[in-house]
Amino acid sequence: MSALIGRTRTRGVETLSLDATDTRNALSAALVGELAGALADCAKDPEVRAVVLTHTGTTFCAGADLRDPPPLSASLERGDPQAPDALVGLLRQIVELPRPVVARVTGHVRAGGLGLLAACDLSAAATGSTFAFTEVRIGVAPAVISLPVIPRADPRALARYYLTGERFDPAEAVRLGLLTVTADDVDEALAPVLDGLRRSCPQALAETKALLTARVLETFDRDAAELTALSARLFSTAQAREGMTAFLERRDAAWVV
Repeated sequence: MSALIGRTRTRGVETLSLDATDTRNALSAALVGELAGALADCAKDPEVRAVVLTHTGTTFCAGADLRDPPPLSASLERGDPQAPDALVGLLRQIVELPRPVVARVTGHVRAGGLGLLAACDLSAAATGSTFAFTEVRIGVAPAVISLPVIPRADPRALARYYLTGERFDPAEAVRLGLLTVTADDVDEALAPVLDGLRRSCPQALAETKALLTARVLETFDRDAAELTALSARLFSTAQAREGMTAFLERRDAAWVV
């Protein structure tokens, strides 16, 4: 077991648990790196039939770790728009993984956490979970996470939550296309899903997933460099610095009226 990612396996289903409760499972450089490594192991292991991505604590993922964000490459920092980005790589890795990835949520999901959720093939959340695209409230935009989110969500419904940062519940997340199912007992809801995956041919699962994710990957191919550059530009602005400082100090940002 790694420091930040818990790993268990039951009948061919590998469960990866985000386990950085002190930061509400925020996407730090370390957590992104460890999760990427665990997913790579799953991709190489023929005994893994499916992956469940879940969490410890009350938050599935709070978004980017503002104190220790995933790194941009040195070339991107020098202005190269084609440079790779760690979060883009992680999201694409989930989409491309030759095993179905199922999100299991029993808590809150914010900002970049919704990118993880959208990258997964299937997802279930307990009825008490909450969701929000909070980027606009700290002076940035949901740029990189749009790579999996926009192809899978209803655009008109999504606009409200992208633009306002409002919280929404699991039933609304299902309506948006960000969740597969919500239930009081998330494990009971996932039981037939995981049973179906265990009964399915591994080769057929991989090829069927490729059919379902083709358009999402087209978005990565077309837009990843532009959205990564947008994210880098916005995070370097004075307004973003004010927004992130206000968030960390638990106060309203200067622009709140």
